[in-house]
Amino acid sequence: MAALCVVAAWTGSGPADASARCPWMSKALRPSARASKLLAAMSTADKLALLTGVDTTAAPYADGGAGYAGYVPPNPRLCIPALTLNDGPAGVADGQIGTTAFPAPLAQAATWDPVLEQSLGAALGWEAWQKGIDVLLGPNVNIARVPENGRNFEAFGEDPFLSSAMAVADIDGIQQNPVIATVKHFPVNSQETNRYSVSENLDERTLREIYLPPFVAAVEDAKVGAVMCAYGLVNVVYSCQDPNLMGTFLRKELRFDGIVVSDWNATRSAPASAAAGLDLVMPTSANAVTTLASGIDAGTVTPQLIDGMVTHVLTSMFRLGLFDDPPPPRQNVYLSHVSTPADEGVALQVAEESTVLLKNAAHALPLHLGAHETIAVVGAPAGAATSAFVGGGGSAYVTATNAVTPLQALTTRAAKAKDDVTYADGSDAAAAAAAAGSADAAVVFVYDQEREGYDRADLELPAGQDQLVEAVARANPHTIVVLDTGGPVLMPWLDQVAGVVEAWYPGDEDGNAIAAVLFGDAEPGGRLPQTFPTSDTALPTASPDQWPGAGNAQDAIFSEGIDVGYRWYDATKIAPLFPFGFGLSYTTFRYLHLKVKTRGSKVTVAFTVENTGRRAGTDVPQLYLDDPRAADEPPKQLAGFERVDLQPREATTVTLTIPQRSFAYWNTATKAWTVAPGLYRILVGASSRDIRLRGFVRR
Repeated sequence: MAALCVVAAWTGSGPADASARCPWMSKALRPSARASKLLAAMSTADKLALLTGVDTTAAPYADGGAGYAGYVPPNPRLCIPALTLNDGPAGVADGQIGTTAFPAPLAQAATWDPVLEQSLGAALGWEAWQKGIDVLLGPNVNIARVPENGRNFEAFGEDPFLSSAMAVADIDGIQQNPVIATVKHFPVNSQETNRYSVSENLDERTLREIYLPPFVAAVEDAKVGAVMCAYGLVNVVYSCQDPNLMGTFLRKELRFDGIVVSDWNATRSAPASAAAGLDLVMPTSANAVTTLASGIDAGTVTPQLIDGMVTHVLTSMFRLGLFDDPPPPRQNVYLSHVSTPADEGVALQVAEESTVLLKNAAHALPLHLGAHETIAVVGAPAGAATSAFVGGGGSAYVTATNAVTPLQALTTRAAKAKDDVTYADGSDAAAAAAAAGSADAAVVFVYDQEREGYDRADLELPAGQDQLVEAVARANPHTIVVLDTGGPVLMPWLDQVAGVVEAWYPGDEDGNAIAAVLFGDAEPGGRLPQTFPTSDTALPTASPDQWPGAGNAQDAIFSEGIDVGYRWYDATKIAPLFPFGFGLSYTTFRYLHLKVKTRGSKVTVAFTVENTGRRAGTDVPQLYLDDPRAADEPPKQLAGFERVDLQPREATTVTLTIPQRSFAYWNTATKAWTVAPGLYRILVGASSRDIRLRGFVRR
């Protein structure tokens, strides 16, 4: 019946009839004016019905509720379409089939390619719209503070500048479609342990400089349609009823006029959350409607407050086309195949570009085998017929119906070179070593298992995989390890293997991408968006007070402050296993001719990057700022980057403009961004620990 209502609301007598009945359907009006007209026609019951979800089994074409995370029914009388909400940072999730499983967001960040990220967002948004989804619950922009975090794979890494750039591109792509993107989880969600009750306690400067910038960029630069508040507490206040962060910061300071939606079941009190700035209670809550209605009757919830909440929802829906371009009505949309060759092409490109070459001793890669030589492929992820290793678990899990396994792709690619492939699933280390010992090269695929709701206990590979790698490496010195992980892992066998490749959670095109990279048909163009540590104790959050939190209050103390990720390694002078921004290439590059120009508040940095090798390759030059001592900032912070593709001996000039905000720190005394006067060192390099050019500018 709900499906029929949706169809009737939009196909009835056509747009002219709808405009006559519902004057707010006129596209000539601004979104805010359309929302105002519609609001005036709504009853209190109409308004409250728009502010909370219902059981998803009521959603059109839902199979027992499968395929959708949340649903707000339509109101055909007022020409209000339904709101269907779904998870989607790595593809259309929640059990949908026939969609593209894209590489995980951490892999997306490893491309350092906002242009490509916008293409991914556009493909993701289009598939969501084709599936009848209006609100996509992504991107996740929480900073990777805790590498053991079970949702580490869902976000864009440890740096707010890189995370902001990728988030803006992703949102821009998604919202090219009539789909609302939802940036989450506001303002902080750094762990899954005790996620419903942990209070993440941090100072205002740390919050402003590290954790809020991606949300600011999403609102101010990408004009995101929705913000999702988190489960836990920040400084002992529940995120979804924090009047300072939602009301003062988000609504007043950023002037956000879109939807604030709760994480699922994160609303403890609908009236308190509404007063703080929440609009949409999810997933279902008859109690929320009742308590809000009772509050109106009792005078504790004002009609003006309800009107403001409804206006936020309607304004976002009008602005992003949900009224004017509803999803195409059709039967069996849940079962329909909406992935296209173009979407799979984007997934393949992201998987290739995100692959990070971490070690390549004696040019072990790319593989150059002669006719009738043998590659031993080892490990469960290589031959898995399911999508168990191409994506993380939980709400971000995407059913990978089109996945190509590494074993399939490597066998096909090796055959072109007249080489053979043998396979051992790794369950028996002795058998795997025997297979490797009789081969000319061995490729071992290993994995971790990240999922929502659980943090990893440590950074070791599970299921005895370290011992598997060591056994294979003893049997064959030409051993390459491929990591299918959602974040950093330890590598006690690093000195024993010839090569290491980080492939992350690569999505549908897993096999095709890794085969192309290993054989040199594609460049391993990825760079690390997160530092890899040498041990579980060499971490910014190694203390139990920091993670998972200690005491009866379950407080997680952010005592590292602004020294998150590579900032901490630089400040403490502790060497990581692999630094932020690191990644090798199949060729070599040099940096030349740094020039710094200042015109007013604008600072531009230009330099030359040259491919000095014999094959085409990709580099990602990075610009870091080292502030004067008076600013009391970390030794260096990312302020610019650009991905460049160069032919052999080709050179190009890279010009980067440093944003004014990059020169400023949050002054807790004045409650304002402040630029400390003095000398700012400009550092250009291939990673946070590989600085090639140095300059300076005075501010």
